[in-house]
Amino acid sequence: MPLHSATTPEDAVPLPVHTPQVLVIGAGPAGLTAAARLARRLPGEVLVLDREHRPGGIPRHSDHTGYGLRDLRRVLRGPAYARLLADRATAAGAVLRTATTVTGWAGPRTVEITGPQGRARVTADAVVLATGARERPRSARLVPGDRPHGVLTTGQLQNLVHLHHQPVGERAVVVGAELVSYSAALTLREAGCRTALMVSSHPRPESYGVFNLAGRTVLNLPVARRAKVSRVIGKGRVEAVELTHLDTGARTRVACDTVVFTGDWIPDHELARLAGLTMDPASRAPLVDTALRTSAPGVFAAGNLLHPVDTADIAALDGAHVADRVEEWLRTGAGAPEGDGVRLLAEAPLRWIAPGLLRPGDPAPPRKRLSLWTDTFVATPKVTARQDGRVLNRRTLPWPAAPGRVFRLPWSLVAGARPDAGPVTVGLD
Repeated sequence: MPLHSATTPEDAVPLPVHTPQVLVIGAGPAGLTAAARLARRLPGEVLVLDREHRPGGIPRHSDHTGYGLRDLRRVLRGPAYARLLADRATAAGAVLRTATTVTGWAGPRTVEITGPQGRARVTADAVVLATGARERPRSARLVPGDRPHGVLTTGQLQNLVHLHHQPVGERAVVVGAELVSYSAALTLREAGCRTALMVSSHPRPESYGVFNLAGRTVLNLPVARRAKVSRVIGKGRVEAVELTHLDTGARTRVACDTVVFTGDWIPDHELARLAGLTMDPASRAPLVDTALRTSAPGVFAAGNLLHPVDTADIAALDGAHVADRVEEWLRTGAGAPEGDGVRLLAEAPLRWIAPGLLRPGDPAPPRKRLSLWTDTFVATPKVTARQDGRVLNRRTLPWPAAPGRVFRLPWSLVAGARPDAGPVTVGLD
């Protein structure tokens, strides 16, 4: 890797400057898949940075099956899936540097990093942001009460159990009833901790029907619907939670020694914001077009940074899609087509839609699908796309839309949008 010297205006200390052809920030499924594809095709170096000590993203500590179906055409457990993606990237020639944090930007495609080898700068011809998403912890959800030990997110729980082999408790309350909530329940079971209750603010669990059925019949998981955890109780260790029933206002005390806050995802978007990228206020992710370009030339984004949060294999397929677009950028130097593009907007009860920008002549989005999030359950979604009061397309989907998981629309729904007209809105009739 070529090294040059640079100085920071703050302290005038020379810093090494690394100059890979492509910099990928984030070694989860999206970043690793993009890196493997690019490293096989490009003459220059593809460098992947990740702040964790091992690559793989969330799957590396999510030790249950279900990973790899769409991208690898087989089903693996999370850690095996993470290892396979990392091995593929390394075998293709990508350089993986872990325990390395990107602390800021020093130019359009230049970042400052800190890791075991000290501080440095990295300047690349193209940058892919694949920083993923995270669950909101208790503090971000403004749940009052005591501050005892035993309050976790799913990621913290799985790190404790699968990576550090630590005990977590004997009786837990899981806040949420979406896909990751069942993952938390499986992890608790493996740790010898019984899930006494799952709590959902919705009239029905947010996950797919097959998971809800398995939760009831196989895992014996009771779900408190239309309820929320309104207080955490305990001195030293969690002793109980207070539930508030949303329809009646009645309050109930549930004994437990562990509370796991699941879901309620937000993109890991700090680097995107520091770069001054145009952001989508609905998803809080960087705004991208169907080529996954951000508002900064040569800076792309992929994975659950854009759609918090979809499955790992969908994020990986984003990585494959963005790799093709990065290669095109490097080959031709062509940026986005002229003009601002046409915005895609979601109407309530839809919260966000991704990608959020249409440009004439651009490719279809990954898998020729649009990703959306809904705040209410809709058994048979009737989706309509409109532009300037004109109906572009209307489609009744054969699958339900539910909060707690991404649902997808065919790209053809908005393919007829006029580039010289106003925003396209996508709503439910």
